[in-house]
Amino acid sequence: MEVLKIATAGSVDDGKSTLIGRLLYDTKSLTDDKLEAIERSSKQKGYDYLDFSLATDGLVAEREQGITIDVAHIYFSTNTRSYIIADTPGHVEYTRNMVTGASTSQAAIILIDARHGVIEQTYRHFFINNLLRIKDVIVAVNKMDLVDFSEEKYHKIKADFQKLVDKSDYKNQNITFIPVSALKGDNVVEKSQNMSWYSGQTLIEHLEYLDTNDIYNNGKMRFPVQYVIRPKTEEFHDYRGYAGKVYGGKISVGDEVVVLPSETKTKVKEIYFNDKKYESAARRSSITVLLENDVNVSRGDMIVKANELPKIDKKFTATISWMDAKQLVTGSKYVLQHGVHKVLAKVNTINNKIETDFSGVATNVSSLNMNDIASVSFQLNKPIFFDSFKENRTNGAFILIDMQTNNTVGVGFIE
Repeated sequence: MEVLKIATAGSVDDGKSTLIGRLLYDTKSLTDDKLEAIERSSKQKGYDYLDFSLATDGLVAEREQGITIDVAHIYFSTNTRSYIIADTPGHVEYTRNMVTGASTSQAAIILIDARHGVIEQTYRHFFINNLLRIKDVIVAVNKMDLVDFSEEKYHKIKADFQKLVDKSDYKNQNITFIPVSALKGDNVVEKSQNMSWYSGQTLIEHLEYLDTNDIYNNGKMRFPVQYVIRPKTEEFHDYRGYAGKVYGGKISVGDEVVVLPSETKTKVKEIYFNDKKYESAARRSSITVLLENDVNVSRGDMIVKANELPKIDKKFTATISWMDAKQLVTGSKYVLQHGVHKVLAKVNTINNKIETDFSGVATNVSSLNMNDIASVSFQLNKPIFFDSFKENRTNGAFILIDMQTNNTVGVGFIE
């Protein structure tokens, strides 16, 4: 079954946990014990409704403070699709958590409290979705029951949010607005009877009908080798297959390809999925490739089409989300992991710090603090083969590792 990963973001009391809980409840995805716990807790608190926040807020501190701190992954399925919801925090001090949760998502839900409209944190949530090139963004205008299901209020929020969209450099992004009441269930799974003026889809209908071919990266083919298959049996004595996942574009038998970093040229001889042979494989297919020549290919190498080479260099500039309490300063050295490759990287310059409210950049920056986002130039001790993040999310991203603590201290998106 097809899997869609969705990142959620919202400010305190926007009702994000309630929305996710309602989604689980109305799709009958809550286990009996979880549902009993929600009902019991709601009665103890004196509520005349179900407190769905218990379905998502896993940490004690989250339940006590009523905020999301860590990224939680929630799983549910419908008859047609499986979903993973990355429930991310919205606070500025947890920007790194939001980046982490959204970095592997294909769609996003940004919640807005209908009473308060677009606020400062909304800017940050939308900025990070732009930074991570998430193509399908759903703006859920929540708590419509608290503004008497006002069509006027909803359209005012749409107009305010559109001003943000106009500032974005990501012009292929799809923005969908849905008025909802997570507490009452309006337009989450069931169509609202209170907003007859809204003729669009419910939240789950939109997610069900999303064209996943459209929201995934489409560009130059990249095939990172995850595993070299050598059975060494009598039947498959000379068999050498290369297993991995196709990104960006399709790969076909007969394609002239280059193996990186050796830059050896050869052709695709056969393509297998399990024991079945195919003439071609679309992007996001997990396959095994056989090559015509007996070339040296190892885990971590990349197979690309001969006319679609990535950049191969020891220098590049990237947008960094800094995640460590220890500052990043010019001249610092880290282990940079790009795919399965690890190289030494030195911070050449911090070009500027990017304001997450679309207000611009701060120059003359000498260091980065936790949760800062900035443009940084690096020098590597040996070349890597990469694309810009805008062209290929997989081959354009990396992490930075502290050499002393072995902690992941930053994530980068190559410009």
